[in-house]
Amino acid sequence: MVSGKSAERMSMNRPDVVEALPRMVVDPPSVPASCRGRLTERARWHWRPADGGDPAAYAEEFLADHGLHLADLSRPARRHHPHDICGAALYLSAAAGAVLAGGAPGAPNPADLPEVAVVVYGHTDTTTPGHPGPPPPFRPDAWTESWSPRQHADAVTAIRHAIGRGEVYQVNLVGHARATYTGDPLPALARLGRLPGARYGGVLTGPGWAIGCASPETLIEVRDGTLTTRPIKGTRPATTAGRADLLASAKERAEHIMIVDLERNDLARVARTGSVRVDDLFAVRRWCDLWQAESTIRADVADGLGLADLLRAVCPGGSVTGAPKLAALDHIAALEPVGRGAGMGALGWVGPGHLDLGLTIRTAAVDGNAVHVWAGGGITWDSDPAAEVAEAAAKTTPVRAALT
Repeated sequence: MVSGKSAERMSMNRPDVVEALPRMVVDPPSVPASCRGRLTERARWHWRPADGGDPAAYAEEFLADHGLHLADLSRPARRHHPHDICGAALYLSAAAGAVLAGGAPGAPNPADLPEVAVVVYGHTDTTTPGHPGPPPPFRPDAWTESWSPRQHADAVTAIRHAIGRGEVYQVNLVGHARATYTGDPLPALARLGRLPGARYGGVLTGPGWAIGCASPETLIEVRDGTLTTRPIKGTRPATTAGRADLLASAKERAEHIMIVDLERNDLARVARTGSVRVDDLFAVRRWCDLWQAESTIRADVADGLGLADLLRAVCPGGSVTGAPKLAALDHIAALEPVGRGAGMGALGWVGPGHLDLGLTIRTAAVDGNAVHVWAGGGITWDSDPAAEVAEAAAKTTPVRAALT
């Protein structure tokens, strides 16, 4: 049992937020179609670094305690669970992923939320009533950036120097912005989850916090004995010229191939020997007003692979860290002024016979004080600092627009 570990203990200093968060019912990402709009929470567990221990092992144990047995993902799952449990939302922050990988966790989380959350759900056929009357409109104030364009560009230059010294091949740099707000954040976060191309659109809530996701990127999916990851690396405006430029860019293709190789190696740690394969390489797909390059990597699940070992192998995602992963995490911790919080982590669904976690790019988090967003990009030797700053701004613009 993990009951001795952290239960959520946040205190809210804004009573309006306490009242606002329960106003509407929203589904977390990757919920099966048969469960949408029917979820009712049965149990939850949260983890923060001060709790200590191995959060991946605790998460696996907590799920097993509630009828979701994930100690061997190669075996057929039990289809029926006690107490009508249908599945669970699973969230891990980028910092939690770094801990699992044995790397530097980076600066503190700028948002007041846990680093790991597991929420177990059952089904209901009745609608959960909200508060009477319309929710107060959500209005973020002016955004405050974690670094200036000049500081961001200087960090890009520092990574280029590290690449020149042979310390890394690529590092993903991420910036953060926050805005205080008034009103109910949940409709805005739900709107974010409905952005075009949001394969992992949805909202996860907790006492005094919420995470809204519009991610198009698969961190890890497990279905019918197959592991799948779909790294995204390479971005251009969603125009005819932008698509042609992305396809022709030697820099973007080289950066993408590095991450594909990294993800192949990550899967090989937990896959049946010789089964790792690339099914789709550098496919250009659209998210909002951007073209992005995506590859699909698959492998067969190794016998005896459990959830905890899977999370240790794939977290944090290679497309938002760099290569080699541990060396990249050291540079990220040294250069990024605030933590990645809910950004660049994992969020999705765990059910009988199916696990599907998205990488939390294009993601926002809300606590009792502010709404937070993150965006960045991969840095290689050929990176132009000004272009990298512009790319991060292009990625965060649809997120901020959806929130407002």
